[in-house]
Amino acid sequence: MAGFDEVSQLKPYKSMWRIKVKIIRMWKQYTAQGGETIEMVLVDSKGDKIHASVKKDLVEQFDPVLMEGFTKILINFAVTHACGSYRTTKHAYKIAFVSTTKVRPCEELPMNLTGFTPAKFLDVLDGSLNTDYLVDVIGQIVEFSHVEIVSVNGKDTEKITVELRNENDVRLTIVLWGKFAMNVSDAIQLRADHAVVCVLRFGKIKVWKEDRSVSNAYNVSDIAINPSMNEVQAFLALWFAFGNRGGQGSSNGFYDFREGRLFFIHTPRKTISEVLESRQRCIVMCTIAAIESDMGWFYLS
Repeated sequence: MAGFDEVSQLKPYKSMWRIKVKIIRMWKQYTAQGGETIEMVLVDSKGDKIHASVKKDLVEQFDPVLMEGFTKILINFAVTHACGSYRTTKHAYKIAFVSTTKVRPCEELPMNLTGFTPAKFLDVLDGSLNTDYLVDVIGQIVEFSHVEIVSVNGKDTEKITVELRNENDVRLTIVLWGKFAMNVSDAIQLRADHAVVCVLRFGKIKVWKEDRSVSNAYNVSDIAINPSMNEVQAFLALWFAFGNRGGQGSSNGFYDFREGRLFFIHTPRKTISEVLESRQRCIVMCTIAAIESDMGWFYLS
């Protein structure tokens, strides 16, 4: 039996390629021009990745035989130039299925072959990464906002902002939308008594003025909290190695979510009139009726 071509070798000059790859990410995408397509990220045994697309006319043909997490042999497909501002791999080209493409079952590639390549926080923050390419990130959640409901293109959408820190205590802001926001919020509450490690795959680097953050990119992104991955275990090992040298947080090197949660549970709520007479720590919830602009003001924080 003939061997397999390597993903790194794929170029547009021929179509009779034969590769063995794992589908590490798969989603359906709709655009006005292309209709509904199947989009995938593939990885071979050497860890090289490439994007693949199935156009709308072929979705019905290939949808039953393509599944995320499974390994397949692909034979006879087109290779075209990759472009755009949401590129999932660094490969210069991408795969385009044709009607004569063959998809064959085969022995699975290793479970730990995930294609996960976490970006360095400092590379994201200092602008050295090309924002056209999606990135993977891993970090411990140390701060998070409440879920907000905001209007996006006239539609109400959930939003949550979380702050990750890496093993060197560098912080990176992550903004999640829609189902991603709800899933992460629920996961944080369930694991509030433990270290919460977030793994975001195929996130989009966003730039606002001089600030950089990472957000989920439509259906492309995937997010998991404390997943069973070698990369998570390696991250935790680094955390304990560095965190025990005077790192910030609790005694085990991790921020204790219970402190913030218990504060809101046990701290009494007061009205504005009540707080004037109060001599204890309390919570005041109110609405801003107006802002005094005739004279300057400040508060200590």
